[in-house]
Amino acid sequence: MLRARVLTAVLLLAVIGALLFAAPAAYWKAAVLVAALLASWEWGGLIRLPTLSRGLYVGLTALLIWACDRVQARDVTSGLLGALYLLSVVFWVGIAPFWIARQWKVDSPALLAATGWLLILPTGFALVTLHRAGPWVLLMFMAVIWLSDSAAYFVGRAWGRRKLAPAISPGKTWEGVGGGLAAVLVYAAILGFSGVTDGRSDAILRNLGLTWIPLSLMLAVLGILGDLFESWIKRCAGVKDSGRLLPGHGGILDRIDALTAALPLAAWIVMEKGGWYSVH
Repeated sequence: MLRARVLTAVLLLAVIGALLFAAPAAYWKAAVLVAALLASWEWGGLIRLPTLSRGLYVGLTALLIWACDRVQARDVTSGLLGALYLLSVVFWVGIAPFWIARQWKVDSPALLAATGWLLILPTGFALVTLHRAGPWVLLMFMAVIWLSDSAAYFVGRAWGRRKLAPAISPGKTWEGVGGGLAAVLVYAAILGFSGVTDGRSDAILRNLGLTWIPLSLMLAVLGILGDLFESWIKRCAGVKDSGRLLPGHGGILDRIDALTAALPLAAWIVMEKGGWYSVH
């Protein structure tokens, strides 16, 4: 299992790196579309849609992505994307915490299907928005989640005692959360004051100023919420992983669960507050 996990991770990093830095932007957009459709197929399984309905759900996801993309292409103000990102933020800040804390078991297929779109669509468009701002811009924000997750894992393994959400994800601890946030704080401070990124990332960091540090911490917290939310949905579905596409890692949703909560906010900040038009 460990060997498969490592090999899959290396292959994913190689493919993502090539798409980010060596391929035309259209290739990245196409890859994000494929990932979004695969994620929608997995979500259909998690909410227990029959096979035919899962296929229809994927088709509707593709139609929604196409429609949003067409509207956005004609909207020079990017108003649609801004609204989509803000809707995502409202869900993660105002609804998801209560859903997780109260462990709601939703039986409505329509509501669960809509929730899946609210997770997948903003994340897909955020991946494209941040990539258009610059590959290093996208990596700068994704690194917040990766660092938080990795630090939380190692600190939790070493010193974790108090469980964060034992009924949902028994392995997560409050000590791990503290370690993850501490690592992000150090990362954000170094990046914010050293200017070691590329020109576009530096421009965004300058525009954000000191708000970059609390923003990074907020993204890390949202990432934890995203992880817990998918864990609860999987627990309700009675499965360990969202899929089997990635050996040793589960499915697409298992790899992007934290990103679904954090990247839409990052994309909105970059568009509206971080100097999007000055670096675009």
